[in-house]
Amino acid sequence: MEVKYAVIFEKTVTGWSAYPPDIPGVGVAGATLDETRRLASEAIALHIAALREDGEAVPEPTTHVEEIEPAA
Repeated sequence: MEVKYAVIFEKTVTGWSAYPPDIPGVGVAGATLDETRRLASEAIALHIAALREDGEAVPEPTTHVEEIEPAA
């Protein structure tokens, strides 16, 4: 089964930042959105590998993201 985590991307003055709400302690920043996506993917993989190596539980993805238009 392929596991996917929601990642929040935020525009900053110098580029982009991102974090997965379901994995505390993981956050990245990059100059472009594409770079930030890549860094987020790598950071999540490294964090999960470290958790497994330490015998700790890997958080399950629970965050659900939708874009919603404001009510008229």
